Amino acid sequence: MLKRKQAEGGPIKLTTGDRAFYMVNTILLALLALIVLYPLYFIIIASFSDPDAVLGGRVILYPVDVTFEGYAKILQRTDVWRGYLNTIIYTILTVILALAVTIPGGWALSRQTIPGKKFLMVYFIIPMFFGGGLIPFYNVMSSLGLINTIWAVILPSILSVWNLFMTRTFFESSIPQGLVEAAKIDGAGEFRIFTMLVLPLSKAIIAVMALYYAIGQWNSYFNAMIFLQNENLYPLQLVLKEILIASESTMGGSGETILEQYRLANQIKYVSVIVSSAPVMMLYPFVQKYFAQGVMIGSLKG
Repeated sequence: MLKRKQAEGGPIKLTTGDRAFYMVNTILLALLALIVLYPLYFIIIASFSDPDAVLGGRVILYPVDVTFEGYAKILQRTDVWRGYLNTIIYTILTVILALAVTIPGGWALSRQTIPGKKFLMVYFIIPMFFGGGLIPFYNVMSSLGLINTIWAVILPSILSVWNLFMTRTFFESSIPQGLVEAAKIDGAGEFRIFTMLVLPLSKAIIAVMALYYAIGQWNSYFNAMIFLQNENLYPLQLVLKEILIASESTMGGSGETILEQYRLANQIKYVSVIVSSAPVMMLYPFVQKYFAQGVMIGSLKG
């Protein structure tokens, strides 16, 4: 039983008010968990339930008339597997390049002796609040010759200013200045200090940043939708979007045919969510601790 300590250190029983407080908190947290988890649960059970049961509102707590027709329709398409491969390539390259930019950048901004530090901080803060807009963005990408290339998807994603500031905060709070000074006294230069001293002590932030960039790129589709015309370069999210739009826009013919196409399109909608999210959902239990570290890093005084 939860107990409250007196000033002298002796335990006393919870008061009626304490019990009511904990009971209300428990109920509210349970309702919040239900609100968050039930939509995901519903999508899962609806993805392999009979479309008529879903449309009829009979799928609430468990699947009805299990069928995997939607999964078969999705997974037999070669463009889905190609989209998976493209997304994996984009994600890996983005993580590698993002770490190569964010980790050294965060270390540099954490140093008090860096010239023009205040100017650099303002320079990075401005894009967090102001953007040039989509048309100037497209013109820049076009002038660089990046349209319809994989770099149009990768390069805009390799630096998040928020992640950069989280990395800076980690270095300021976790790497003792005395340790750096001792390394300098021993004759180590800046590059050696960073590679031999800082990086081995920064596994937590490296893991967090890799995770954040990977999930961001995996779920991204907007840049691909704007800058890619070659369907062979489409990431998975964009492929599934095109499949869903096509399944909903090709309805025609007799009333029975339209109804069948609508049933299939409705099931594909749920299947698409599962297919695109399954790798992340399966990976999450193994990387949950890094999400928690990321939240704590972001809460530290910067």
